[in-house]
Amino acid sequence: MENGNDRAGFMLAGVYANGLFGETQDIRKANELYLIAGELGCAEAYHNLGNAYSNGRTVEVDEEKAKHYWELAAMGGDVMARCNLGFNEVKSGNLQRAKKHFLISARAGDKNSLDRVQAGFRNGIVTKHEYEEALRAYHNRQLEMKSDVRDVSATFSVYRE
Repeated sequence: MENGNDRAGFMLAGVYANGLFGETQDIRKANELYLIAGELGCAEAYHNLGNAYSNGRTVEVDEEKAKHYWELAAMGGDVMARCNLGFNEVKSGNLQRAKKHFLISARAGDKNSLDRVQAGFRNGIVTKHEYEEALRAYHNRQLEMKSDVRDVSATFSVYRE
């Protein structure tokens, strides 16, 4: 991490967040490391930091800060952060902005977003064409990512919050 490796910072933050490898769980330290990793370029770290502010994990609940970090994560390509932005827009009553976030993250392979797109289609917010396009892109993305090794390794992911 001292050499600018954002993934190292993200992994170390996960160690503290989960109390792994003999370390005591320390969410404050994890949040500090997520911030550093995010500043070094790790979108997932910003996503986790946004979650911390949304859920009040050792910080005051601050929806504006949560949104800010999710936006940084989404700009860095984190699809789950993009989905969170969609939910945030739904809460604010901005259904068209929410739809845009859900469409982007569904096309990138996020199942939760695809479910929201489907619900939007049933409720008349998403057009048939948008839904079909998102569904096709989602399935293509799933095929691109499919592998036996990936399926097994997903069961061991402890760093994503």
